[in-house]
Amino acid sequence: MARVKPKRHGVVTDMTAMCDVAFLLLTFFILTTQFKKPDVEQIKPPSSISEKLLPDASLMTINATPDGKFYFQPVENASERLQLLDKMGQKYGITFDNNEKAAFQKVQAIGVPMNQLKSYLDMSDEEQKSFKSPKGIPMDSTNKQLVDWVQQSLSVNPDYKLAIKGDVTTEYPKVKSLFEGLRDIDFLKFWLITSQEGKQ
Repeated sequence: MARVKPKRHGVVTDMTAMCDVAFLLLTFFILTTQFKKPDVEQIKPPSSISEKLLPDASLMTINATPDGKFYFQPVENASERLQLLDKMGQKYGITFDNNEKAAFQKVQAIGVPMNQLKSYLDMSDEEQKSFKSPKGIPMDSTNKQLVDWVQQSLSVNPDYKLAIKGDVTTEYPKVKSLFEGLRDIDFLKFWLITSQEGKQ
């Protein structure tokens, strides 16, 4: 009696290998993708037809709310954040403990004057997320703390880039004071974040 050779399941094996590769790629992209953090307050930027993308790395961001408050988002790098906090502490005569330094490494955005930063960092994660700053970071002709954040960040790493996101209703004099402050430290290249024209 002749032996019947078993059929090879080459197609099934190939499909299994393809599924394994697809799963590995999906896992890689999930682990390496940087998800956009939500704004601390609702900001609707003006529209434009520009389609240029912001750089993913070494980006610090300034947010200007409709009522003219400023928030500063440092670059994500945790060790460089510590250097930034130390430099700002030295400039304003403030010392931060280890718990406050650990909190600063994870903070989403700073929206308080320097004399309130310690109490903000002492809040729990949930309290920080729900916190709405009454005044934001000072930025006017007599108190330029916002520009100090930018300048001290650049002293940590001069390759940092800056993006500014303002609400379409933010009053121009508020934003003008920021632009003038950046001009004073000779930092004139930055991105303005807009929404794509035609999108809501």
